[in-house]
Amino acid sequence: MLLGIDVGGTFTDFVLLEDAGRVRIHKLLTSARDPSLAILSGIDDLKAGPGTTVVHGATVATNALLERRGARTALVTTRGFGDVLEVGRQTRPDLYALHPTRPAPLVPAELRFEVPERVDNQGAILVSLDAGTTDPTVHALLNQQVESVAVCLLFSFLNPTHEQLVLERIQALGGDRAPFVSLSSEVLPEYREYERASTTVINAYVAPLTHRYLANLEAGLEGRRLRIMQSNGGIISAGAARALAARTALSGPAGGVVGAFELARRAGFPRAITFDMGGTSTDVSLCPGFVQQTTEGSIAGLPLGLPIIDIHTVGAGGGSIARLDPGGALRVGPESAGSDPGPVCYGRKEATEITVTDANLVLGRLDATHFLGGRMALDPERTQVRMQDLARRLSLPLEAAAWGIVRVANSNMERAIRTISIERGFDPREFTLVAFGGAGPLHACELAAALRIPRVLIPPHPGVLSALGMVLADVVKDYSQTVMLRAEAAAGDDLERQFAPLYQRARADLEAEGFSPEQSTLLPSLDMRYVGQSYELGVTTPDGALGKIQQYVAGFHQAHRRRFTYANEAEAVEIVNVRLKATGHTAKPRFTRQSLGGLDPKAAFIGYRPVYFAESDAAAARPIPTALYERERLAPGNMVVGPAVIFQLDTTSVIPPGWAAAMDAGENLVVENRSS
Repeated sequence: MLLGIDVGGTFTDFVLLEDAGRVRIHKLLTSARDPSLAILSGIDDLKAGPGTTVVHGATVATNALLERRGARTALVTTRGFGDVLEVGRQTRPDLYALHPTRPAPLVPAELRFEVPERVDNQGAILVSLDAGTTDPTVHALLNQQVESVAVCLLFSFLNPTHEQLVLERIQALGGDRAPFVSLSSEVLPEYREYERASTTVINAYVAPLTHRYLANLEAGLEGRRLRIMQSNGGIISAGAARALAARTALSGPAGGVVGAFELARRAGFPRAITFDMGGTSTDVSLCPGFVQQTTEGSIAGLPLGLPIIDIHTVGAGGGSIARLDPGGALRVGPESAGSDPGPVCYGRKEATEITVTDANLVLGRLDATHFLGGRMALDPERTQVRMQDLARRLSLPLEAAAWGIVRVANSNMERAIRTISIERGFDPREFTLVAFGGAGPLHACELAAALRIPRVLIPPHPGVLSALGMVLADVVKDYSQTVMLRAEAAAGDDLERQFAPLYQRARADLEAEGFSPEQSTLLPSLDMRYVGQSYELGVTTPDGALGKIQQYVAGFHQAHRRRFTYANEAEAVEIVNVRLKATGHTAKPRFTRQSLGGLDPKAAFIGYRPVYFAESDAAAARPIPTALYERERLAPGNMVVGPAVIFQLDTTSVIPPGWAAAMDAGENLVVENRSS
């Protein structure tokens, strides 16, 4: 059996795939103080046996970075480069800010140490490092009682000898109390000093916390196999995750994209925009027939040079708090009520801040008796009292204030989708919006209408799709090395020679994970650029094999023309990095397809009630008689015409007037705009 677990800010989601192919889902409130408590409780609830493989989206690294509560970390650099984190790229993300601010470095000045060594840009040692010159620095950092050390020496990606010496001396002098050590030559052996240092520091900053969390979780799993979701959309063993904790920084959202794209592809909609609205944030990603990745990501304003799925996140979720700013304008998020105390409607006395979930309850889009399939009752009376306080300060009627909260949240999420589509040259009208997360189907159709997206796909279990994505994921490992090689110099066997160490490591790692060569795929690629350019483009061969350099050069010119509308084939091209993506293909669940029946959904109909909708962006919301349905009683072929609300255990789907939802053979709801 396979069990996918996604820990969110409000709920922990479970998807259990049994040996017979049956899928069981479960949701629990996240235990904020110790996420493993909810995990182990859910495993007991589902009675997942000792032979179960658990695939987990770990949020420990993400939360540590967002909340700045990671390990006490030191940085060791080449003499003269101790301020690399402070200097950065000297960029101004907020160009017109009168008082621009930047995130403070994870390592303060007093914990940055320099060693007298130097390696040149060819990997030759100019100034040697030995124990005599290293030990004073090691003693100094050990006296600071640090938990973790990041070592990032100049050009160590070409020659890691000095970094390895620093590691050896820390372990020798620290003994049993030696801190964790992260070497840049192992974490990210690529050029660009700032990004390499930032990524290595991130890994060091979160490694001790991740190690303790996974060790405790493994003990609680009592022998069940544990795998961890990575930010690149693949899974790795818990041991590998402890060593390279930075690879898990965006694992939860990555699982959602993997699951959403796979279900959209199977449903016949490979061009998809994934829309994951949870309790704390919303994650969106554009998939133009494939899942896009980037090595230029960041988290909490800090560059992360590891391969990650290209995801854009905004602080808008069901738990996002509505408030008035100093000028009296309504703001929603990024602060969230989380799971403790949660939205006002959850009924906890400590909860006093109105959230997006509360607004949906006031508008009739949520039902107090159908939340979590009826397992959790909401408190509409207390919600209306608190909403009335906010409405009074806005000088608006109760429902108008609630509608304003939904509108502001929608505008934040709409802006995020515009960022990944229109601003990058993609027309959202050519895509399908895949809505998931606990709150995604509540808002998806109105977002699609604003962006003129013609179709929304709501999977069978949208509230737990990130956990399902973890069940569907393959084991994926990424390897890279900077080579700085002119393309004409890579003819003949030289390209194979550059890739040989990566292939050797990849095959050994996949074999250690239990994959045979027949179950494995190795995809080589090159980061290339015109000589003199600052940034490069990734290029693969058409068949994905390690081809001749001429194929890569031709592919680079095509990629450059596609991205920048021009290419200069007479210009010299250079290879910056060689990359290898190693995939161990896991057994995939087989989703059965049902035969389509009649259109009439009367078997799922449970009644009518007024729900608030607006006829246009400029119009006020008004109550409209709305049909209510239970999704588990809908059959493939049934069509639900809006306005309608569809209840299920893990989410609630809102079908506005002018829209209609049809259940396909895969039990997805395909919702289309009939008025466009």
